Amino acid sequence: MSYENTESNSDSSLDKNPDESISKSTHEKQGVLYIVATPIGNLGDITQRALETLKMADRICAEDTRNTRKLLTHFGIQGDLQALHDHNERFKVEAVKNWLDAGEKIALVSDAGTPLISDPGYHLVSELGELGYNIEPIPGASAIITALSIAGLPTDRFTFEGFLPAKNVGRNKALLANLKEPRTQVYYESSHRIAVTIDAFFEIYGATRKVVLARELTKMYEQVYRGNVAGLQQWISESPMHQKGEFVLMVAGHIEETESDEINSSIEELLKILVDELPVKQAASLAAKITGRKKNELYKQAMDLRD
Repeated sequence: MSYENTESNSDSSLDKNPDESISKSTHEKQGVLYIVATPIGNLGDITQRALETLKMADRICAEDTRNTRKLLTHFGIQGDLQALHDHNERFKVEAVKNWLDAGEKIALVSDAGTPLISDPGYHLVSELGELGYNIEPIPGASAIITALSIAGLPTDRFTFEGFLPAKNVGRNKALLANLKEPRTQVYYESSHRIAVTIDAFFEIYGATRKVVLARELTKMYEQVYRGNVAGLQQWISESPMHQKGEFVLMVAGHIEETESDEINSSIEELLKILVDELPVKQAASLAAKITGRKKNELYKQAMDLRD
């Protein structure tokens, strides 16, 4: 990754190649929609560009204006706040288009982290992008990337699943669909559902699947659990505090058993059955005839199983 030494300001398009600017959009003379990432907990994580953008924005569209007002007040920013959330987003698109047509600078923020990642903004950005409006990202905090960076799970390939369905049937169906997903899986979960979600993982993924749970990332009571599903289930039940806050649950991908592993597992199951019914020597002899394996190897394995 390389970095450019550029200043962030409202006239940054002047530094770009003129031909590139002309081809980039049909709305170059109009306003800009900035997608602004905000801290996920620690206010010190806000970026300089995010502060500059929020200060110069004509309007700030926020998922919850009360939460965003606290953020702005902390940094001494007086912004014109507009509510844009799941229930009004589709109706708000036309208003945002009118503001942009008038040349306004609009900032979109969510309650925490990067907008559109399990937060409102998809319909707005999708429609405005199709129409060619200027949309610029102001990158910053993201709970997904923050959690993955400390998980110790493979991150070359991962899948983000967001929040699982609230009802048991939907939750189990989603987990069954992901049971053999080979990539690291990342889920968001809330405090009132974290315990039942982990129970569902235990039921469907089993006790030994490797998991990492990050709670209250970047906040005062940040905690990270590393282990398996059974251990996490126990950890969650140990203290009411372990069930409070916001969670990122990361699950190791499924590892396919090799053909050799499957064969060895089948032979062991066969030996278990035979040892329960026959003397060890006879069980090993019969298993050797069935499988074609050496009798002395199977005899030793049968002795281990009996013991």
